[in-house]
Formats: sequence, C-alpha cells, structure tokens
Amino acid sequence: MSSITDGDIERLRGAFDRHIDVGLHHGAQLAVYVDGELVVDFSGGTNAPDGEPTTSDQRHVIFSCTKPYVGVAVHQLVEEGQLAYDDRLVDYWPEFAEEGTQKAEITVEQVLSHTAGIPFGDLDGQPEKWTDWDAVVAAMEDIEPVFPPGEQPAYHTTNYGWLTGELINRVTGGPVREVVAERVFEPLGLDNTSIGIGEDGDPDEVATLAGFEEFDRCRDPGEGLGVPASDSAAQFNDPALQRAVIPAANGVSTARDMARFYACLANGGTLDGVDLLSEETVEYAAEVHAETESDGTLSRPARYGLGVWVGGLPNDMFGTVSTDSAFGHAGLGSNFGWADPELNVGFAYVTNGIREESYEQAARMNAMADAVRLVVE
Repeated sequence: MSSITDGDIERLRGAFDRHIDVGLHHGAQLAVYVDGELVVDFSGGTNAPDGEPTTSDQRHVIFSCTKPYVGVAVHQLVEEGQLAYDDRLVDYWPEFAEEGTQKAEITVEQVLSHTAGIPFGDLDGQPEKWTDWDAVVAAMEDIEPVFPPGEQPAYHTTNYGWLTGELINRVTGGPVREVVAERVFEPLGLDNTSIGIGEDGDPDEVATLAGFEEFDRCRDPGEGLGVPASDSAAQFNDPALQRAVIPAANGVSTARDMARFYACLANGGTLDGVDLLSEETVEYAAEVHAETESDGTLSRPARYGLGVWVGGLPNDMFGTVSTDSAFGHAGLGSNFGWADPELNVGFAYVTNGIREESYEQAARMNAMADAVRLVVE
C-alpha cells in the first residue's frame, strides 16, 4: 500500500480548501481509495449558497458521472451472455428502428462508446419530458442519426442514458433504476448512491446547485455543451427532475461512494469480496474504442472506452501527466471520478458548483487530480 503521511494529507487538504476559499463552488467532497482502502475523505464548504456545512454523507447531483454505473450493468449482462457488444439495439428493442435503415445497425458497443450517431435531438431541449419514461423512449424511436453510426465520436449527453436504460429494461424486464441498484450500488455498499432520489425521495437531502458566471480568461475555449450554468442548476434543483429516471445525468451520490466504485474497478473489478466485473471486462471497457480531435458534441478532443472516458490526453481531467491506463467520467460542474489500475487508486471529487465552459472545469479537475497523484505515487 502507498505510504501517505500526515503531511501529505495536510497538503492535499490545503489544495482542497483553496478551491472553496476562492469561490469555485460553495461546497465539495474529495475521497481517495488506495489499494482498496479509504485514505482521504474530505468535505468542506456549505451544501447550498447559504446552507449548512457540507459533510461526507451529503448527497449531490453528480450529472454524467452517473453514466459508468449504468455502463457496468450493461457489461454484466454481456458477461452473463444476455447481450453481446456487437448486438444491434433493434434486436432487443424492435421499435427502435426500421430494418434496413442506418439506425437499425446501431450496436451496443457504439452506444457505450458514443459513436451511435444520435448524440442529440429535439428531446435535449425538452426537459419537461425527461420525467416521462414512455416519452423519452418514443423520442429515441423517432430520432434520426446526426452522423452515420460508428463513424463520428460525439458525446451522447442524455441519449446515452435513454438508450442504455431502455436496453437494460428490455433485456432484464427493468426498471433500470432498480436493476442498477441491485447489480451495482447494493453489492458495493454504495448506500448514498442512486439514479435520482426516487418518487418518494426528499430533495432537501440533496445539495443545492449553484450556477456561477464565467471567470475572466485569456481565450474563449469554444467547447462544452453551451448551456448557461444558471439554467443547468435550476433544472437539476427541480424536485421533479431529481425524482425522475435519467440514467445519464441525475445520479445522486457522495465522493466516498464514487471513489469506492472506482477503487473496485482499479482493482480489476473486485473489492472486499464483491466481484462486480471480471478483470478482462474492466480491461476491455477501459481500452480506447473511439478517439477524435473534435468531438461532434463537445468540440474538443476525446477518448472513449465503453461507458467511460480514457485518460492520456493533454486536455483531459485525469491529471497533467495522466496515461491511458486511467479511466472514469466527469459530470457537469466539477464532478469527476476515475480509476488508475497502475496505482490501484479510486478517486472522486464532487461539488455543488457549475460553471459554463468545460475548459475551466478541466483546469480545476486537473489541479485536484495532480495533488492526489503527488501524494500517492
């Protein structure tokens, strides 16, 4: 096990506190597992602009950090022989596409690697429909490809969740929220993690999101989703959206739970006697399956595994000197979790602040990842 001294922890705490002190967000959590052991579990700031002190148990909306949890459930179905990566979605979901069309050739692997060619559509601008599963399924059945399937990597911001979620429903009988809980959250003891808060969930238990204005900077990065931070905060502070099933975007969790999830993956899919995935599946999922200099949605370089992002790019969030052995996923604001099998580290940083452009987020996440790597390597 890596030897982390009290001095190391103190310096890391200083880096964590500075992000709050300079106003990057109101509250945050940082958790790190090394060799299967929780070695860092920080919390600080407040759970709302004028809220109570943030604790390590405070639940936060984690946005797209939800995607890998759902991806793991798909990988488990592949391991069990209920699915194959090169299977077509239409084989399980006949209404998804008409035989003989481009869309009918979309595969499970293309969905997981953001190369399915249907990254966005009318539904993205209709959040009032996101609470109605039948409506989102119908939208996925009606949507037409933006790019030829399998050709252009383009981040499927919410469509990833509708596609994987309905696929899981069709194969298992669903519902996806319960399937992922039974297969991923409960075995690992992720007691504070769920897809949404459920129909009877209490929104007061979730940290309040705040949208911040952009910082002054030397250039406009021209990348990201282009949604004003205040709009995203208002949407996902809405109790109706928090209670909905949005498998790509409305997971609720803590940094401690997320770091435990990645600790399991960093350790080959096994932790504390729980076999989440085989080591071979983890390795396959963490390979680069799609890479681009300009993502069709985010307009920046990207490397996609299956359900995860892969490190090794100069602009990624895994750290300044990350390698392609690291994999994980970011969420809007400054939410990020990753696994590094070489170091056997699981990392998670969770906040309640959102800024508009991904460049600023990447800079913040890189700084925190570097601080962690400095003390564990």
